[in-house]
Amino acid sequence: MPVGARVLLDIDDPLTFAVTHLAVIAAGRSSAPVNPSGPPAETARARAALDPALVLTDRERRPGIRNRVDSLGDRLYTIDALLDGLLDGAPATSRPAPIAEPGSAVLLTSGSTGTPKTVELSEQQLLHVASCIAAHHRLTGADRGYCPLPLFHVNAQVVGLLATLVAGGELVLDRRFRRTGLWQLVAERDVTWVNAVPAILAILARDPDPPHVPSSLRFVRSASAPLPAPIRALFRACTGLPVVESYGMTEAASQITATPVDENGPDGSAGRPVGVQVRITDEAGRPLPPGTVGRVRIRGAGVITSYGGGAAADRFDAGGWLDTGDLGRLDADGFLHLAGRADDVVNRGGELVHPQEVEAVLLGEPDVAEAVVVGRPHDVLGAVPVAYVRPGADAAAGLVERLAARCADELAPFKRPTEIRLVDAFPKGPTGKVRRVEVRRLLDEQPVG
Repeated sequence: MPVGARVLLDIDDPLTFAVTHLAVIAAGRSSAPVNPSGPPAETARARAALDPALVLTDRERRPGIRNRVDSLGDRLYTIDALLDGLLDGAPATSRPAPIAEPGSAVLLTSGSTGTPKTVELSEQQLLHVASCIAAHHRLTGADRGYCPLPLFHVNAQVVGLLATLVAGGELVLDRRFRRTGLWQLVAERDVTWVNAVPAILAILARDPDPPHVPSSLRFVRSASAPLPAPIRALFRACTGLPVVESYGMTEAASQITATPVDENGPDGSAGRPVGVQVRITDEAGRPLPPGTVGRVRIRGAGVITSYGGGAAADRFDAGGWLDTGDLGRLDADGFLHLAGRADDVVNRGGELVHPQEVEAVLLGEPDVAEAVVVGRPHDVLGAVPVAYVRPGADAAAGLVERLAARCADELAPFKRPTEIRLVDAFPKGPTGKVRRVEVRRLLDEQPVG
């Protein structure tokens, strides 16, 4: 297999994944992970997009595995079989010498707002961002992190795994997050920081059992989706732990901005840039002054300069700036405040409604577990905001009426949802990010007149 060839990793066990992923990159190849829990059709699409030379899996007889990689024939290997074939009985002196060529990670964007795109991150880019994360989080050899997030995602790969290795620390890997027993596990393993997502913090913040937070824990990190201010405040109140809120994307090898570790950033902020340049521009790419909402553009050593196959080339300008597709503003102190995705903004008769602002108001109601606001077509106004709400387990009756009253008190009339619907669950990706494309499909086919 030539240097630079892509190796698809369909690996469920986190420790096996970590070792294999790092080994593939160190060998000068491209590690291309996929979701090991994804349905066969999703895996087939990923395989077609990534076009690997080799597939590695840790489950020899997993149901459907042959069907999922049938076009690869004898290029499918289990990890044990591959290592046995390469090393069994071979003296150390006869093993291949280290590869001088740098490897890479080839990832697919989440596709939460559309078709996934291919992103290739070089070994240098991965190490640059991991080093910036380690420095910002003040990680040292004395730290031990806990990461229950899926390792095929860039967050767990770079923030959890690589930043820990760069700092010389240790990392406790888990297959998934479990509320029951978490604090005991953190105490038993002397964990000093936790890599989490907003959904985890929301569950822990509303845990009816008072947490016994171990003294070893320095902070909890939140990433992969915006952290609602009410959830952050509730989590801090019940645990006393600092929360490092961050903003990142696959195209930037994970982290772009982060709040300080030991001090509170401004309410609603995703932090300052860490090892990357961030600027806010208008639609034409012209920089906007502090405090003005516009398009978030990024540039830096960890940021890609193109997508695989030349997709979405219009998102990159001649100066190397990438249009993230997000809206936000930089305050006078350089903190980034996100206003949502550009595609998610609801244009209500010329008035722009940012869903994240409305969702924050809805989440201020204690009986609300999750809230998502999307635009519904309107034959006069163009679009109107509609709110979907998942109630908490013990939500009292009359929730819709209370939420309507809250919105009337806290939002301008044009920002108020025209309808509030209760749902049992939201469609989500592996990291807990809501798939808004699928939420929009819940809307009625007929526009509201």
